[in-house]
This record gives sequence, structure tokens and C-alpha cells, in this order.
Amino acid sequence: MSKALSVKMDEAVFEAAERSVKRCRMSRNAYINKAVRLLNLLEERKWLRGQLRKESSLVRDESEKVLREFENIQDEGLE
Repeated sequence: MSKALSVKMDEAVFEAAERSVKRCRMSRNAYINKAVRLLNLLEERKWLRGQLRKESSLVRDESEKVLREFENIQDEGLE
């Protein structure tokens, strides 16, 4: 299913897009759909990268805590 949109674009962006459309020999509609699809993928990756950093930090902190506990246990056995 397709949705019709009315979009306002900066003149320079529009002209650059028009040149690319001609070079690629695709319709303006197909070009804009492809551009939006690629930007959606980029934004999804950025969001995922942020989530991974956040979760990695949480895991790292917990791992360090567990490691310190193991070191304490080992140290207690040596005394």
C-alpha cells in the first residue's frame, strides 16, 4: 500500500536529487523511497549502537563486580 505525500524541499536538495534521478535513470518517486529507506536503516543502526553501548556498560559494571567478588574469595583462601 502506498501513501501520497506532499513534501517541501530546499531548492539545493531538490536540484541535487533531480540530477541523481536522471543519472540513475529511475523515477523521482523510486529515488525518494530509496533515500528514505536508507535513512531509516541508518537511524535504526544509530539507535541500536546506542542501545548496545548502554547495555554493554551495564554488563561491564556487573562483570567487574563479579570479578572483584571472585578475587576476594581467592584471597580469603590464601590467608
